[in-house]
Amino acid sequence: MNIRSNTITYKDQLFLLPNDFFDNGRQEYCPECAEMWGIINYFPIIKPSLQIIYTSIEKPRKKLVDMIGYENQNCPTLILSNKSPIYQNCGLLSVNGYNFLNNVRDIGRYYSHRFGTSYPRGA
Repeated sequence: MNIRSNTITYKDQLFLLPNDFFDNGRQEYCPECAEMWGIINYFPIIKPSLQIIYTSIEKPRKKLVDMIGYENQNCPTLILSNKSPIYQNCGLLSVNGYNFLNNVRDIGRYYSHRFGTSYPRGA
């Protein structure tokens, strides 16, 4: 929940890895997180609905574990606010009272329903 100008707005939480991190003895980036940024830039209508949270490459990723469990630490993960609409056939998962999508293609399908954006190819 974000509070701005005495108005409460609810945002979905998008968990991403940073665009540059050290792993496997070298600098790397997450291709799926980069694809997620591509979707956000292709369709600017999406970004205002998000609170973007960068998390570490190292596991456990505490905030994700606390919310949706140890087995659900993938990035990107979109955790929907309790005010966000729910759609069928998007790969939506539910754990501990949270609705979430844990891969970029399902997130893209969800945005197709919610914002009228294009569908990911092959979805």
